[in-house]
Formats: sequence, structure tokens, C-alpha cells
Amino acid sequence: MADLSNTLDAFWMPFTANRQFKKAPRMMVSAKGMHYTSDDGRKILDGAAGLWCVNAGHCRQEIAQAIAREAERLDYSPAFQIGHPNAFRLANELAAILPHPMDRIFFVNSGSEAVETALKIAIAYHQARGEGRRTRLIGREKGYHGVNFGGISVGGMGPNRKSFGPLLTGVDHIRHTYSRQDMAFSRGQPEWGAHLADDLERLVLLHDASTIAALIVEPMAGSAGVIIPPKGYLERLREICDAHGILLIFDEVITGFGRTGASFGAQKFGVVPDLMTLAKGLTNGAVPMGAVAARRQIYDAFMDAPEGTIELFHGYTYSSHPLAVAAALATLGIYRDDGIFERVAELAPYWEDAVHSLRDLPTVIDIRNIGLVAGIELEPIEGKPAARAFGIFLDCFHERDLLIRTTGDILALSPPLILEKEHIDQMVGTLGDAIKAAA
Repeated sequence: MADLSNTLDAFWMPFTANRQFKKAPRMMVSAKGMHYTSDDGRKILDGAAGLWCVNAGHCRQEIAQAIAREAERLDYSPAFQIGHPNAFRLANELAAILPHPMDRIFFVNSGSEAVETALKIAIAYHQARGEGRRTRLIGREKGYHGVNFGGISVGGMGPNRKSFGPLLTGVDHIRHTYSRQDMAFSRGQPEWGAHLADDLERLVLLHDASTIAALIVEPMAGSAGVIIPPKGYLERLREICDAHGILLIFDEVITGFGRTGASFGAQKFGVVPDLMTLAKGLTNGAVPMGAVAARRQIYDAFMDAPEGTIELFHGYTYSSHPLAVAAALATLGIYRDDGIFERVAELAPYWEDAVHSLRDLPTVIDIRNIGLVAGIELEPIEGKPAARAFGIFLDCFHERDLLIRTTGDILALSPPLILEKEHIDQMVGTLGDAIKAAA
């Protein structure tokens, strides 16, 4: 048998050009606060909060200690027919910061699992109420809802879908909300575009509302390149869903836990969904965990089943895993005690001015922002889509000690929410130099 212990061959990396990476690896060996340390000893400023998840900064002692204590006390407990106290405590703490009346929590292990769970709950909810014909799911073009079959079916990003066949049947999509001609360089929510929500009415006419279970959207489309909802758009979606008995699901895997300047996007944009998917910032990225939050009346519809029967045949071996719960409780404590969400709202204007200072740089064709997130869109190189942005990503990592994200030719910034103004200045200044060098 070949010895693979000192090679990179065995690990099939996700969402990565494996052959390219393994020729010139980018390795992190430690992290603290706002920075990673690379295997060659460089301190790299984290402009992406890991993968949109390390909201409270890296290697928080409170979280590490909570995980260690729980590992010695209760390493595992099943969630099927058995509970452990901290899982119920976490559900209550989450319910306290979620928009009313979203106070029923189902724990999972990732954002992808949260999406699958929310879709299944939506269909089963209608069946429990005697509307079993409502099985159709509606997503949105450019949407990202994880990588399981339900998520990529309702998702609207072509490269994520094209290799996996026809996916789920009974799925349709409303149009996306981005128009550079009408929205370019908007600060916060664009003024134009609320009418795009009316595309849902087109699908209601096409399929009939009596067949539609739910609409799922991201309040802000993150993976598609930071697409901010137009003013009035989410409100209009809520109105249409209410008028036709369609459940509205917000995928808040990215927008949850302070990223937009409020606890959740639902509060930032003033629209309460029926179901909400959570992950990433829930444990600060320290342990995989996700959740689905539901309005109480959705939960209550399942509780009409005969006493002693399982109301929802769904769950995971690691739902409410004790170590994940411990990490989440510690993370929520940091958010609360350090006023993390409030400081995002305070820093957001400075952040907005900083990222929009890149507006006049060569190849920059749009900038979008909300809270502490921004997307800088670049003019593609003819015949080489995504090459310009990825080149800047490599330059920032190898030469300028900055980690950013790219999607297509869009540079995405979503730093840990503990950053200071000097981090913003460094991040934007470094990125500006890289953009100019690549022009």
C-alpha cells in the first residue's frame, strides 16, 4: 500500500480546484482574533470570517473551554427519545433573540441540513393541515441553499446544479433581484426592484397556489455575490405568501448572528418568515451545527397528531450534539456580553464609506454593501470568466497577507464582527492595491 501520510492526494477538497491547489497549497496552521497564521509563519488578516462563520473572532477561549468541559462531562447523547438539558437551554436562548413568534427550534448539523429540514417541515406542515397537494417548492435564481438535493434543487446557481441530473421534481424559481443598470453602487438596499417580488404571482398563476408549499430565499444573497434586497421587496414577498397560504422560508445561514447589523436579517429588513435556517455563526464555526426556527403555529400543527406518536419522522444522529450545543451557548454569550451585533450597526457607516472608496478603481463595475459585508464586482477578462477575481484572491493571500472570498468575478468581504476601524482601513487599502495591480 502506498504511503500517503505526507502527501496531499487523499483529501478530495470541497469547492476547490484540487489539482491547482495541490501544486501550490495554501495552508493555515493556527488562528487568533482577526488573523490566521499560515504554514510559512505569516499573519493573514481574515476578510471572510473563515467562510462567513467566525463572527466573534478566531479561537475564543470561552468557546474552547466550553467544548472541553462538555467533552469530559457528556461526549454524546442521542436526540431520538432522549434529551440533555443544555439542548433545551440553547433552544430557549435562540428563541429569545429570534423575531416573535419564531420560538420552536429543530437542531441539525449544517446549513445544508437546515435547508433540507425546513423544506421537509414545510411540506409536512401542509399535509398535517389537510392540504397535502401543497408539495411544490419555489426558489430563486442566483439563490444558494447548500449542497444537498433539496438545497440545490431550490437553489439557482447553475454551476452547483449542472452535474447532478434533473434534481427534485416539482420545483420552480422566481427571477433574481440584481440589475447592475438599475442598482450599481447602491449603498445598502437599492431603491429600485421591489416590483420583482411580483414574479411570485406569475408562478402562482402557472401552478395554482393550492400546489405550492413554500418559497425559500436568502434575505441577502451571499454566495451569489452579496446581492442586497431592494427596498420593499421582502415585504412584498411576505404579502404574496400570506395571500396564497404559502410558507416563507428565510435562509439566514449567512445573514444570521449579526452580519447585517441586527441579530438576523429578518429584523434588519423588518420581515418575519415562517421558517428560518441557521448555521455558521451559531457556533462561531468552532463545531458544525445548524438549526431551523419555526413559528409556533407551525409546530402546533404537528402536535395535533395522536398522543404518543412521532409527529415528524426526521432527524440526525448528531442533532443537538452536546459539544455543538456547548459551543453555541458560549458563542451566544459572547455576542450578548460583548455587544457584537450592536457594534456592527455602529461600524456599518464607516465600512460602507471605506468599501465604496474603491468605486473609481480600474475594472470595478459595482459595489454592494449591508452591515459588515460587501461585494466588489469586477469587469471580467474576455474569455476568462472569474480569472480576474481569482487572481486577486491569490495575490492577496500570497503577497499581501489578506484572505478574501471570490464568486465569479466578485470579491466578497465578510470579516469577523470584532474588527476595528484600522482593520477596515488595512483590508480595503490592501484590496485596492491588489485591484490596481491586476488591472
